[in-house]
Amino acid sequence: MPKFKSKSQQSKNSKKQAKKETSTLSLKEKSAQKRKAAQARKEFTTLLFTATFGSVFVGILLFFVAGIKAAVPGVLGIFIMSFSYKYPRQALYAFIIYVPIGGTITYYLGNSPILQLAKDAFYVPALIGFWQTCRKQGVPLIIPQGIKIPLYIVLGCSLLTLLFVNGGQQFNPPISGLLEKAPPEIPLGMGILGLKVFLGYVPLIGCAYYLIRDKRDFLFLSRLQIGLILICCVLGFIQYLLLLTGVCQGTRGLEGDALFRATLEARCYFGGALVYSPDEGVIRLPGTFVAPWQWAWFLISSTFFTFATGFTDPSPIWRLLGLGSLVTVFLNSVISGQRIALALVPICFGILLLLTGQIGNLKRFIPIGVGLALIVGIAIVTNPVVVQERTESFTGRWEASPPQDFIVQQFEENWKNVDGPLGSGLGRATNSTRVMGKTKLVETYYPKVLYEVGIFGVLAFLALVTSLTIIGFKTYRSIKNRNFRSYAAALWVFILFISYNTYYYPLDVDPVAVYYWFYAGVLFKLPILDKQEKEEADPKQARKQKPLIN
Repeated sequence: MPKFKSKSQQSKNSKKQAKKETSTLSLKEKSAQKRKAAQARKEFTTLLFTATFGSVFVGILLFFVAGIKAAVPGVLGIFIMSFSYKYPRQALYAFIIYVPIGGTITYYLGNSPILQLAKDAFYVPALIGFWQTCRKQGVPLIIPQGIKIPLYIVLGCSLLTLLFVNGGQQFNPPISGLLEKAPPEIPLGMGILGLKVFLGYVPLIGCAYYLIRDKRDFLFLSRLQIGLILICCVLGFIQYLLLLTGVCQGTRGLEGDALFRATLEARCYFGGALVYSPDEGVIRLPGTFVAPWQWAWFLISSTFFTFATGFTDPSPIWRLLGLGSLVTVFLNSVISGQRIALALVPICFGILLLLTGQIGNLKRFIPIGVGLALIVGIAIVTNPVVVQERTESFTGRWEASPPQDFIVQQFEENWKNVDGPLGSGLGRATNSTRVMGKTKLVETYYPKVLYEVGIFGVLAFLALVTSLTIIGFKTYRSIKNRNFRSYAAALWVFILFISYNTYYYPLDVDPVAVYYWFYAGVLFKLPILDKQEKEEADPKQARKQKPLIN
């Protein structure tokens, strides 16, 4: 019978082989490596000096012009953008780390409007860096190629709206009455910012695709996401305990509408505006985000990532951490007071079990399912009042305003009020553009897109996300490796769910606006990793394969 080597023996052999390879390097190759390392250190030192000098100089100018609140973000922005352009891979990791904690950082640094866009100081320079590298190596940034035509159609419709609708509003503003003066607006500025919100993160697909070079990069990214989810959920639980014990007052003691309105004055150490009026049965916590709605959608999206790692990671420790973070997601969906998280987190978990086939993997599912049910059951038994309040709030809201009726009403209203087939203007229903002009509150996504870019824009965007969903399905079905296939299935279910969700507007705000496009890129890279796994048995073939972007 053939003898099989243990994992420890295999790792020892691989280390010995690596040592042999390094020892066989010629003196010329060793000196070339040293020169390369010295050149890298020199470039880093030069960049550090230049970025520091430039950011401090601009910061001093901003301090005298606009004060310290503009100077600090200006200094940090220039410094971060300089390094993000030089080191795009590291910048993308920093971008992913910043997304869930950005709300907390924003309010600790003074709530400057510039800080709301701070994450783009990592993203935009990194995107430029990846784009330039793709041009040099002759590879496409738009991945997969099947979405190019619908993407160009959406972009074309959006540019027509920007040019004719926003441009018309800019150069032919409505005539105001003698007694009523219209506030000054910048419709073109609204349109540019609205276009950035609408399609600005689509290139993340290509960035994520090239960010992951091998299985090690993929595991690092997936585990990093689990670590972030776990940290944020623990902070969300601490925030709830601080409010529960009276360390933070929240909105208790206020009067009238203030009891039911999220406010920054009530913020509790992490995140932004919140509502905490337990006597009135109203709790809306923001976790680490700017607003409670963002926290709810972070919890919903985290269900997919924690599920994927909890069932597919090759390390038992990380599988346990993934399932532990899934439990914290469940608990936060209850204590946060967000009805949509309370409803969708368990629903998404059930859908994932069915569509990824994990419910049939009895050896792994039964211990995990029993453990999860036990932990959540203990939490429910020990906090029956909290659970009852949340369920009553959810059922009361559903009965007062059923989501399906609300969505239909939003479609009807915006269909009647849209200015024409090109829409009413990019940014006209986007919250982040309200500093540049009057915006309309549209609380559902596709009616909002209809209002901004018209019927042609809506149909084009639906074609884009449908193409992405279909290609994603074919991609995950092509994967043979069981773990990669299960992880890809979880990502595909996430893309499917978000693509056609129209309740609220998660594709417009953090974190889903980032995660949707970024993890689509991860999904499309998994077949490549699957092939790499097969080729590991042939070292010569493996050496021939070089990553596209280092």
